Amino acid sequence: MAVKTSFTSSISLTHITTATVILEIDGVTFLTDPVFGPAGVEHDITHLFPDAKEQLVTSSLEDPALGLNQLPPIDSVLLSHEDHCDNLDPVGRQLLDGRHVITTMDGAKNLAPRPGVHGIKPWELQTHNIRGVQYEITGTPCCHLPGGEVTGFILHTEAFGHAADGRQNAVWVTGDTIYLEELQQMQHKYHIKLAVMNLGAAKVMHPGQATPLQITMGGSDAARLVREIGIERIVPVHFESWHHFTEFGKELRETFEKEGILDKVSWAVPGIKTQIL
Repeated sequence: MAVKTSFTSSISLTHITTATVILEIDGVTFLTDPVFGPAGVEHDITHLFPDAKEQLVTSSLEDPALGLNQLPPIDSVLLSHEDHCDNLDPVGRQLLDGRHVITTMDGAKNLAPRPGVHGIKPWELQTHNIRGVQYEITGTPCCHLPGGEVTGFILHTEAFGHAADGRQNAVWVTGDTIYLEELQQMQHKYHIKLAVMNLGAAKVMHPGQATPLQITMGGSDAARLVREIGIERIVPVHFESWHHFTEFGKELRETFEKEGILDKVSWAVPGIKTQIL
């Protein structure tokens, strides 16, 4: 059987807020990291910092561009982690009931008994039938806030075909992570046509750290991975709306231009469906 070398899929993306994205692939609709609460609602995050001596709260600075009642039918939720309010808030959690969800192993335990929730390990490949389409989904490693599990996702389906060198064409959703050299491994099996990258260079004060701890990638980290992995196109998300982000749209654009990858970047306008591939 001849190796398919052309990518025939249609991919559109709608950015809602932070890392919340509608990813439509040939009629199959994925939703990432559901956050739908209004701006200004305070979330208690004291439990994330074991040595905290007082209550810690955070809140979003912007309303989501779409509400729950404006969403299309969702076929699958890709949940990078369930224990941070900027990736899953109480309103977004309503979407998980009766839904197909892929998340971390800890996340699957914490979200039980929802039978549609599946845990995935780093570099584990699972096959899922989503709206009649067979998807191979691989978990990718993440390093975020100490003490919690986070996962990214590589998506491949038959319609993606293969690159000319035989590698599988794929879509990568990074999840919340700093730069990891280990991520270079994906280039041996996959040609990443599109990466949805959680950026913002988020930083927090953490016990044992004299300076703020970086917990997500910045623009230079994204550029490094574009070069190392050979990513064809990226969509930056997760760089607005919260106080702990340190690189916003202006800074990212400047970095991408300096790094020479601006031509590989597609910018999503919140609430507007954008054709990417």
